[in-house]
Amino acid sequence: MKKADPRYEAYVKILGEELVPAMGCTEPVAIAYACAKARDLLGRLPDRALLQVSGNIIKNVKSVVVPNTGGGRGIPTAAAIGFVVGQANRELQVISSVTDSQREEMAWLLENCSLEVRPAEGTEVFDILVEAYAKEHCARVRITGFHTNLVLAELDGQVLESKTKQDAAPSQDMELLTVEGILDFANTADLEDVKKILDRQIAYNTAIREEGLTGKWGAAIGCTLLRCYGSDDVAVRARAAAAAGSDARMGGCELPVIINSGSGNQGMTASLPVIEYAKELDCSSEALYRALLVSNLLTVHLKRGIGRLSAYCGAVSAGCAAGAAIAYLHGGGFEEVAHTLVNSLAIVSGIICDGAKPSCAAKIASAVDAGIVGWQMYRGGQQFYAGDGIVRKGVEETIKTVSRVGREGMADTDWEILRIMTEKD
Repeated sequence: MKKADPRYEAYVKILGEELVPAMGCTEPVAIAYACAKARDLLGRLPDRALLQVSGNIIKNVKSVVVPNTGGGRGIPTAAAIGFVVGQANRELQVISSVTDSQREEMAWLLENCSLEVRPAEGTEVFDILVEAYAKEHCARVRITGFHTNLVLAELDGQVLESKTKQDAAPSQDMELLTVEGILDFANTADLEDVKKILDRQIAYNTAIREEGLTGKWGAAIGCTLLRCYGSDDVAVRARAAAAAGSDARMGGCELPVIINSGSGNQGMTASLPVIEYAKELDCSSEALYRALLVSNLLTVHLKRGIGRLSAYCGAVSAGCAAGAAIAYLHGGGFEEVAHTLVNSLAIVSGIICDGAKPSCAAKIASAVDAGIVGWQMYRGGQQFYAGDGIVRKGVEETIKTVSRVGREGMADTDWEILRIMTEKD
């Protein structure tokens, strides 16, 4: 692919937009970001606040630990730390630096400020509306569509910032993504155009993997895999690496990660297994970079049709993309990558997302395993064919059917999951 090709600039832009750092699970951090913006507008802590959030936000914030809060969970914790720290210009790293005195202030706020949470009106899957009151002043902030899409900032009825959801939507150039185009780009890209982005992903995500492997986070799925199956098999190490990163992240680890498609779990799943296989194969840095281009862009491509949040586990997209990138590391071209994707999607599509929590690490391990099995199947001359369930003829058609299942077919599932999660025990 030549640099003059419109797809080239689009793919570089997509990588820059999607592979960004975040501290903590991105849904609670989005709440903290919105509340930090409201605090910046008010210039002080609120006396009371109302948060209206969509069902998927409730689902993804309920059980996960918010970093730098002393183990706190849930929407009030995420909101309170955002109100305390302010500095919304840090966006998804807004809670990356919290002092002991700020944690004490957060605890005070949770005790003394009325923080009311209601389901958002309307049908937006990703929606956060914050109304914060301090004496006679009121700040309103709204984030819609994705984690940093600030569509409204208002103080005392005066609109200070306003845009539509579409104005700041993730790059419309995503429509240019195809499996064939991604491979063409990965094979020919000037690595200087993407090296900084990928170096940061390797460094950040490797660091949190190492922390996860200490065994003190979450359900210690990464450590469990190594303990039960040993570390001699690279496939086990690849699964354990991605799971360990999630163990730490879901457990509230205070290390940042590089996300993909708005998700830290997806960013780690798309990268850590590929890094592990590159080490096993003694690949050059160039080969690793190009394989990471395959994995990251395929993850975005697979996730685009499903949406940022849904009842469909996003780790599936990233795990299958990682499997395809592993096929690429072994010298695979379009046929190997496409069949690996189809095989793996046929295996694990349909794993539900029931919020961010320790079990995400186990789902990640399953998704990575499916990606590797998908590759080994085709390597051994086996594949799933059109008509086998939701598999269609051609990789792009199969991606479309999976997107349809995740976006439309599982919409009612999403609401049922939310009802179950919010029922009183």
